Amino acid sequence: MIELLFTIILSTGFATSFEGPTGPLAVDSAVAAPPAAASAQQSSSDEANSDTRLQSILVFSRTAGFRHGSIKPGQKALGVLGQKFGFHVEVTEDPARFTATELQKHQVVVFLNTTQDVLAAPQEQLFEQWIRSGGGYVGIHAAADTEYQWSFYGQLVGAYFSGHPRVQPALIEVKNQQHPATAHLPKKWTRTDEWYNFKEFPEHVEVLAYLDTDSYQGSTMKGKHPAIWCHEIDQGRALYTVGGHTDQSFSEPLFLRHLHGAIWWAAGHDTTPPANSAAPANSKPKPKPQKKIDDQTTEHSTQYTSPPPKAKIQRSPPAVGATR
Repeated sequence: MIELLFTIILSTGFATSFEGPTGPLAVDSAVAAPPAAASAQQSSSDEANSDTRLQSILVFSRTAGFRHGSIKPGQKALGVLGQKFGFHVEVTEDPARFTATELQKHQVVVFLNTTQDVLAAPQEQLFEQWIRSGGGYVGIHAAADTEYQWSFYGQLVGAYFSGHPRVQPALIEVKNQQHPATAHLPKKWTRTDEWYNFKEFPEHVEVLAYLDTDSYQGSTMKGKHPAIWCHEIDQGRALYTVGGHTDQSFSEPLFLRHLHGAIWWAAGHDTTPPANSAAPANSKPKPKPQKKIDDQTTEHSTQYTSPPPKAKIQRSPPAVGATR
């Protein structure tokens, strides 16, 4: 498999190539980078809090199972959000990026339609440590169809995929309109997507929005079907959203604002995200402070309590549905 590494370069404004095993591959379209100058209408409070603002995210879209066509539109859309709101966006499908050094460059890792087993055990261990020490996670759609044999990831994502009906419109009922990921959404939000069913209800999370199971066909969670949820893991944060199967998802203004709010919250903010960039000109990504992680996975820093070894859980494979 060609491992994609697509980095949005702040200094030039555009990435120019994917790195393949034999060299760079041409890119048919690039993701925009953050603007060179900040908005002239920055507030004094924004400037005072510039070090805590969203600075950098890693978008991970590796697949070992079904591959969504919406991955590329999703990558581009997240890049545009970075341009608009002044944060760095790195896009990769290379699991080797999950080192202590690389993870500490970012505040949030977005799993964009990942599928099946995408990280090796040493990478899993470092990612878990990074999350528990203050990192943020946002899972989009098929992130729930990922890492069935890794118990920590099951806790992180909240619930695993079990199947889905056809793509169709459905009504989403927003229960928390104070959360940064949902504050801008209408109380009743109708949109078209592929609505996953889940193996079980995520009891350990706060559900921000539910699907109205009478508004579409195919739910196996009648009357209690979560669509967006979030929770904290030690010092870290995690949010999952069921949307993102269709290409059109990543051109919908409300869905994009939802993703921005999700990333903003996962980075450690409980307030509504800014309307536009407040980052100083020529600012560099500066993730929120975290405990140091040793790149050597066999001997971790003494500042950490090593997590338990990876637990192999016997789970049945996802049921039904030729697509994810």
